[in-house]
Amino acid sequence: MPDLAAWLSPELAALPRYVAALAIGLLMGLERERNPTAKAGLRTFALTALFGVLMAHLGATLGSVWLVPAGLLLTGAMMILAHLRDLANGDDPGTTTVAALVLCYGLGALVWQGDTQLAMMLGIVATMLLYFKPELRGMSERLTRRDLLSVLQFAVLSLIILPLVPNRDYGPYGALNPYQIWWMVVLIAGVGLAGYAALRLVGQQRGAVILGLLGGLVSSTATTLAFSRHTRASPAMLPVAVIVIVLANLVVLVRLGVLVAVLAPAVLAPLVPVLLGGLIAGGLGAAYGVRTLKPAGALPDLAMDNPTELRTAIGFGLMYAIVLLAAAWLSDWLGTHGLYAVALVSGLTDVDAITLSSLRLFNLDTLPAIAVVDVIVIATLANLCFKSALAFAVGGFQMARHAAAGMGAAGLGLIAAWAIMRGFSA
Repeated sequence: MPDLAAWLSPELAALPRYVAALAIGLLMGLERERNPTAKAGLRTFALTALFGVLMAHLGATLGSVWLVPAGLLLTGAMMILAHLRDLANGDDPGTTTVAALVLCYGLGALVWQGDTQLAMMLGIVATMLLYFKPELRGMSERLTRRDLLSVLQFAVLSLIILPLVPNRDYGPYGALNPYQIWWMVVLIAGVGLAGYAALRLVGQQRGAVILGLLGGLVSSTATTLAFSRHTRASPAMLPVAVIVIVLANLVVLVRLGVLVAVLAPAVLAPLVPVLLGGLIAGGLGAAYGVRTLKPAGALPDLAMDNPTELRTAIGFGLMYAIVLLAAAWLSDWLGTHGLYAVALVSGLTDVDAITLSSLRLFNLDTLPAIAVVDVIVIATLANLCFKSALAFAVGGFQMARHAAAGMGAAGLGLIAAWAIMRGFSA
């Protein structure tokens, strides 16, 4: 708030910081005020935030760095006394409110340090945590031991292993960077974990559309295989299975767009129209399928492997490294045609690896953006063909006929949009 301070007299130059701290205290206190069990409310939180910024102000003015921790100790001591009194009376001690007050004091002190925006953001997050207590408790009660294990494994992948991996280029063409490879592992595992968590929290009995969308986030291949098996075991499941499979494979296009936006935004301009073409055509096909097949009935459970399991992560990392090395080698030897061959073969089973590999080559300035789009289109079409064949082999002709029609519509949309894009770029 330096612009506002410039309009004030020197004696009131610090006023905007007090106002910001007061706003944080009022926000957190407003939530506590409406909670009948809370031992502190609007006034207490507002005064605590003001006390925090005041201690920081006095510490800076007097050159006494101990004033801020002394104020924190005083605030904590007052809360502990209130806590002990409540225990003696047999009341709820309200430990959450105590923690929130101590945080409120710290945010007030943080405002004086000039980190007003950060303090505001933390205050809003803290208020949301206080407000959504019932939802957070219900969410934690629905999580199983396996779900918590998935979160812990992702934390190991991203917060322990990733910082330890060397960030240097190795191998031919300098294509193999251990840090970049593991970062791709973390990225894909994170996307899978998000879909897995949403699937667990939303539940698997919320309709074919939701199950298809979330199944596509976790693994479109696993979703296709699982519902093809369900159709083989129970032909009545065919309408539901077709919708789930088609939607799961449409989500792949959305995933590709997100990956490109994160890793190589410069590729978005030529890629987005192509992906939109596939999504629009596939979406129309899915809508027609819902109207024609009228999926109904209970949905079977969709068994999914843990997307953050170390063995799965290492397997994807190795596949990504191999595809990246092969793409760099064949691209250097045969030009873009060699890269297209890799996309065709690797895309049969996994689109992510070749997509990430081509984006890595683009970032190394060895592959133009238009060639990246070509690679993604070829890999996606190969993947759709593979899943159509999988639906036929596992689910039978009737299953494959409807599923392939939906996935074929998405493929034709991709091809048409790609051809138009290529025509404009020629």
